Amino acid sequence: MAEKKINPILKMGLELGPILLFFIGFSRMKDQTFHILGHDYSGFIVMTAVFIVMIVATTGLLWALTGKLSRMQLMTLVLVVVMGGLSVWLNDERFMKMKPTLLYLAFGGILGIGLLQGKSYLSAVMDEALPLQPEGWMILTRRLTAFFFALAIANEAVWRLMSTEAWVNFKTFGLTAALFVFFMAQGGLLERHGMKDDAAGKD
Repeated sequence: MAEKKINPILKMGLELGPILLFFIGFSRMKDQTFHILGHDYSGFIVMTAVFIVMIVATTGLLWALTGKLSRMQLMTLVLVVVMGGLSVWLNDERFMKMKPTLLYLAFGGILGIGLLQGKSYLSAVMDEALPLQPEGWMILTRRLTAFFFALAIANEAVWRLMSTEAWVNFKTFGLTAALFVFFMAQGGLLERHGMKDDAAGKD
């Protein structure tokens, strides 16, 4: 099925909506305990169950609207369902908190394997969005690989050493801001190694 274009704002809303709704729901339910089917569940666990449903729904809607899902979206969906499901099933927050660690380790590992082979797997995914020369792709891939591993370490440190509320804030805003800052900081690389537009010289 060919990929179909959708409104970028709608796409962003479907991708970020579940995260923001999880944050809002947790903020309101963090001090509550819910008695369900003979068991007590914290607001975090209840919102984790809701988050799983939201991720499945929004990912399915993205696929229906675009006809395509990226490997990153599929990997995120699988980890949310598996790790979030374990948190709900075992009534243990730790599995959901480890999900970003596993996700970033997987991304970093996949890119790292490509680098060991002298390849940039990143270029195969983002070539249309960032037209770079081969050398630029290798540099960006090395930087992003190290960045993903750093995020995995940071997530482990936050959830193990800080409160659940601190982790939710870090997950919702900290990780998102870190990714934004990282790509904004690559402006010099994009300028040095961007593909030159020769079209003007052919007129």
